[in-house]
Amino acid sequence: MESFAAMKEERPLRVCHIASGDLWAGAEVMNFQLLKGLKVFKDIDLSVILLNRGRFADEIETLGIPMDIVDETQLGFPRILKSVSSLIGKKCPDILHCHLYKLNILAFLASRGGRTASLVSTQHGMPEFVGKKGDLKYFAINRINFFLLSRWFHGTVAVSNEIRKALIGEYGFNEKRTFLIYNGTEKRDEPIPERSDRDFTIGSTGRFFPVKDFPFMAKIAQDAVKMESGIRFEVAGDGPEKDLVAEAVRRYGIEKSFLLRGFLDDVSLFYKEIDVYINTSKHEGIPMSILEAMAHGLPVIAPDVGGLGEIIEDGVQGFLVKGRDPQDFADKCVRLYRDKQLRLRMGFAARKRMETVFSNRRMATDYYELYRAVAVKPFIYSESRTLD
Repeated sequence: MESFAAMKEERPLRVCHIASGDLWAGAEVMNFQLLKGLKVFKDIDLSVILLNRGRFADEIETLGIPMDIVDETQLGFPRILKSVSSLIGKKCPDILHCHLYKLNILAFLASRGGRTASLVSTQHGMPEFVGKKGDLKYFAINRINFFLLSRWFHGTVAVSNEIRKALIGEYGFNEKRTFLIYNGTEKRDEPIPERSDRDFTIGSTGRFFPVKDFPFMAKIAQDAVKMESGIRFEVAGDGPEKDLVAEAVRRYGIEKSFLLRGFLDDVSLFYKEIDVYINTSKHEGIPMSILEAMAHGLPVIAPDVGGLGEIIEDGVQGFLVKGRDPQDFADKCVRLYRDKQLRLRMGFAARKRMETVFSNRRMATDYYELYRAVAVKPFIYSESRTLD
């Protein structure tokens, strides 16, 4: 492989992202923010391969980044592999950056085991069922994914230190090729809005999946409303468990205090309309929804699981709740409802934390440095930073 110094003189570093594009969720939002941040580096030539046309493809088009779509809804895996291999051959990327397990496997095969490009992957979270009985196919695919990442990828990026430690300690990843780069989002320049002229609302966004545990949020709402009838809850999103959440709202008798907003194209308006952001996930990496809420100056109530403790300092940007007693969450909701000054202090601290540690500029810079390093010495990049 030619040296990076030689490449820099002759042409930009070619970086191709491979993603699914079937959803517009946390991984896609993070990928979009990364691509947007990378555009400031003039010595990188970006391109994207997607397996679906959807909201993600539309957003990439606004950035003016060359994009190819290999429609997995119309093709079987052999034809997908052939098409992606052909595109990689034409693009001749120096870096293939993959997102999610099926893209890791596809990129490995399409690039002939990483011999034509340095392979980089972002691990957005840990598989929900690894180590448990149940979905054997899902288990097997994730074991194959981890085997390829740990043996053949030139860099695996964990979005939280908790994930990085698990990859190294539990799955045998090489510490020198496993990196911590926090997700990031855009800075909000407008002042934090005054929110006291309407109903007090605690909100959340996300896909209605089991790991998000939105039925648990309904129970929290029931307990909170019993203490303070002026509190309302709203959730923006959609997914397979939406009916289950709606049933929980009915069962707890909180239909007047808990609104399911459905999928929203512009979630920034949603953040401006709520007073507190709440997360009830059973596990998280570094969720984009929390970062976006913090950028809007919202205090956060969240469980002390996964990477959430790396975002929020308990009592500063919001509250981290240990365990899953809904009353403990409800108590924090009521405390923020009753104490406006505390909400304001936490909201300002949340925005500052996002701007200094979780900005898309910082995220893009860290990935840029990783790309440069693995392009020069694919298996020798030894820096494994823990960001402040």
